Amino acid sequence: MLEIRWTEDGEARSARWRSENGSPPPARVVIADERLAAATAYRLACEGTALLWRGDFHAARRLLRAMARRADRRPPNLTPTRPPRPSHTPSPPPASWPSRSSASPPALAAADPPAPSLAQDFHQYRRARSQRAVTLGRLLVPLDPDHSVPLRRAPDVRGACAQVYGPATEASVISLRELLGIVGADEWRRRGVEVPALNDRIHPHYGVFSPVRGEYVDLVAAAPLVSRVGAFDIGTGTGVLAAVLARRGVQRVVATDRDPRAVACARDNLRRLGLSGRVDVLDADLFPPGRAPLAVCNPPWLPAKPVSPLDHAVYDPGSRMLRGFLDGLGEHLTPEGEGWLILSDLAERLGLRTRADLLSAFTSAGLRVVDQLRTRPRHPRASDRTDPLHAARATEITSLWRLRRT
Repeated sequence: MLEIRWTEDGEARSARWRSENGSPPPARVVIADERLAAATAYRLACEGTALLWRGDFHAARRLLRAMARRADRRPPNLTPTRPPRPSHTPSPPPASWPSRSSASPPALAAADPPAPSLAQDFHQYRRARSQRAVTLGRLLVPLDPDHSVPLRRAPDVRGACAQVYGPATEASVISLRELLGIVGADEWRRRGVEVPALNDRIHPHYGVFSPVRGEYVDLVAAAPLVSRVGAFDIGTGTGVLAAVLARRGVQRVVATDRDPRAVACARDNLRRLGLSGRVDVLDADLFPPGRAPLAVCNPPWLPAKPVSPLDHAVYDPGSRMLRGFLDGLGEHLTPEGEGWLILSDLAERLGLRTRADLLSAFTSAGLRVVDQLRTRPRHPRASDRTDPLHAARATEITSLWRLRRT
């Protein structure tokens, strides 16, 4: 349990330090309120000084936005955005429904070769975003022992904080940015996210990736089922894919995740959907015991190091989960069983992995490609030309690889 220490009104003070991304407590802390100019606040934060806010809560939010505008000025090392290059392979139609290329075997539907600088752009972009998060994370607010915020016009965040931190026991200090994320996540949890493939809503918990990119869910909803006897959903997250399989008539689904928050989230969603009797959610790393006719996995798509809880749904260091799923698939499938790997080719377009690497991983695991269903992303970033990675995002394709043992 870490503590943050500071001096206020000539008195040494301390409180519990809370940080969901594991950031250490700042060594230098100054007291701040509305008298502090945004330019000065940003300079102090860039220099490593944390600002413990004692003024109006809404003024703190305005200051955070002002600091963010300064941080969002284009970093000097990023390459200007390039327009997407013409595709050299057949592309799926722009419609949202999954499709399959008929012009070439599925294994040959590779991404275009990345521009030489795209991988460098990606790493520079991540470094810039990481530094931005660290800098903005230095604007702090206090929490009383009951998780309330002792600032003027502060909202009631006690319920949202209890969902993340558990029962309140002592005073603490938290980044305002993290607190706003907790409040926003609580709103998402209460309202839910509409999932057309379910004709229902999924309620993501804090720290569990929300199924806002619905194209991968549509792929699972459309792929032909080899059996309705049973299925494994590996890395279930919110439980959305397990729910889709159950709604498609799979009699028993076993969903796994190694993140306790994801396990709790999936169980909550399946209970809301009335599917708890047909889906078991286990706290397990990758596969559960036994075999199934179908095993589905939507691993993190980019082989890079995560730096926050939500990053674990996007970044897979060393392709650990991807390779773990492929290498364990054969021994967990029934003889005629099938594995569905849902994967974007963004890593290939960024030069972080090649299509040859992916196909080699299939072969090494004793797997063959039966089919490749493909679709384009529909999220706003795919059309955002101000994004430094727009050249890769604009041509991204998400695939469902149907795999069987050789």
